[in-house]
Amino acid sequence: MPETGITGIMKIMLRALLTLICGIAGYQIALLLIKMNIPLVSSVHPYIWTALCIILFALCGYILTPLIWIFLKKIGQLFENMLQNVSMPDIAVTLIGLVVSLLLANLIAIPFYWSPGIGFYVAIGINILFAYIGMRAFLKRKDDIWPFVVNLAGRGGRLVRRDKRYAQADPADAVFDEQAAADTLAASRKVLDTSALIDGRILDIAGTGFLEGTLLLPRFVLTELQGVADSSDQVRRTRGRKGLSVVSELQKIKGMKVRIHDITMKELRRDKVDEALVELCKKTDAKIMTTDYNLNQIARIEGVSVLNVNDLANSLKPQFLPGEQVKIDVIRPGKEAGQGIGYLEDGTMLVVEDGETAIGQTVEVVITSMLQTSAGRMVFGKLKR
Repeated sequence: MPETGITGIMKIMLRALLTLICGIAGYQIALLLIKMNIPLVSSVHPYIWTALCIILFALCGYILTPLIWIFLKKIGQLFENMLQNVSMPDIAVTLIGLVVSLLLANLIAIPFYWSPGIGFYVAIGINILFAYIGMRAFLKRKDDIWPFVVNLAGRGGRLVRRDKRYAQADPADAVFDEQAAADTLAASRKVLDTSALIDGRILDIAGTGFLEGTLLLPRFVLTELQGVADSSDQVRRTRGRKGLSVVSELQKIKGMKVRIHDITMKELRRDKVDEALVELCKKTDAKIMTTDYNLNQIARIEGVSVLNVNDLANSLKPQFLPGEQVKIDVIRPGKEAGQGIGYLEDGTMLVVEDGETAIGQTVEVVITSMLQTSAGRMVFGKLKR
């Protein structure tokens, strides 16, 4: 069945292009063989030999078009599958590298175009070589090139808008434009993991308006949440349902963009959820939002930015200086001999030296030191004498 639409037009154009290229190749090969004075070639009139070579090679290009079309379709499908997991900055920087390298390659290849024989093919080889090197080099320096491109595009857009409304522009508009561009650059993508959703505090953070950008929720994280919600264990089932409820509430917050990312762990070539999350963040230039200590460490090792909800919560807790006094109920003994344990109003654990004798009492404690980790904060003190 013949192909129609844009596909049919592209196939016709490919057939015409291949026929033309092969015909030109046949012409050049005919001239080369004539100059070599091969007996078989010399016995035929040069014009007839040239015409035969052109017709033969052009016919080969015409006949081989369906096979080359199938090959190109396979390559196109492969690239389409690969590009689904490639971020927009990677694609843009690679294309810029391709354009720059081809311009440079054509400047270098100009002398070869006019060289007889294989000069045309040498020029093509130079273009291919430079294109590959340019794309690889620009992609390697993506972190330096992409911010420059974004900044340049932002300035260009502001100049165009400024020219259009120069006559009636308010001076404050320029400041507004710059601020809007800065806000756009500051907003970023954030990938949510299961622990952050089950924890639930992200809902309060998003509700205050401090959370900007797009929240990416991979499909496999939703699948994991659903598995926890369907668990036979009552505690796990409750936690899973809470996570699903948090997702639903996040989607209802005005101004908050929550996008479900339809990507599988198989596409990311990872078998574990944590590894897949880190790989997704690397491919999409996103940050990961979590409360999982182990995931936090793995992401930092892999060079992925982490937004740890526990770190945020700890940073908002009141700070205590050595020598400050607080009142606390000592409720249980500590791990070390003689220690007592109590909790401040924000839930921070306070370890009281020699506080075991004050269990069940409200006492005044003098702060001596604090220990801050991603897992939480511990405050140490001693009984006021």
